[in-house]
Amino acid sequence: MLHGYSRRGLNPLNVYRLSAPVTKKMLTQLRSGDQVLISGVVYTARDAAHKRLYRLLAQGQQLPVDLRGQIIYYTGPTPAKPSAITGSIGPTTSYRMDPYTPALLEYGVKVIMGKGSRSQSVKDALIQWKGVYLAAIGGAAALLAKSVTSCQVVAYADLGPEAIRRLEVVDFPAIVVNDTYGNDLYLEGVRRYRKESQDDGKD
Repeated sequence: MLHGYSRRGLNPLNVYRLSAPVTKKMLTQLRSGDQVLISGVVYTARDAAHKRLYRLLAQGQQLPVDLRGQIIYYTGPTPAKPSAITGSIGPTTSYRMDPYTPALLEYGVKVIMGKGSRSQSVKDALIQWKGVYLAAIGGAAALLAKSVTSCQVVAYADLGPEAIRRLEVVDFPAIVVNDTYGNDLYLEGVRRYRKESQDDGKD
């Protein structure tokens, strides 16, 4: 489901509520810079799990979890305190997943989420396979954990914190960085900064 609404003010944003399974039609409505609030199922996976998933896809084997139409969050939760659902759950650096991401997007993963910029091959794959890359809020791991209502290991338990987990979340915040049209929030920010600097130099 994708439901959008505008938030007006000094810094207007397009805000969308997103839940899996995600379709191409949903994602083509999103643009870089849009704010997303995710509710429902999110799967966690870092580089060790990605390497195993990539190997299975290369061998034509079935994945341990059906990730088609799903959201993957690059994180490794810290151990939960007593009575807590999960520990801190901040994003890890996304470029570590770059070698494996195009194959997962071709397989059917629709949303990937972490922090930092992506390689050109990942950006191209997002366009080709109609996916989006979201940035989670870095430095707010404990705050993000409050959005998690359920956390269960579903594959590769031997990887410990890097095992694949099935999260259920409510209003988990993120920002669209790379959309299905090739837009890149980070590059746009650089271009805007350079333009403003040039304009200031003319005064």
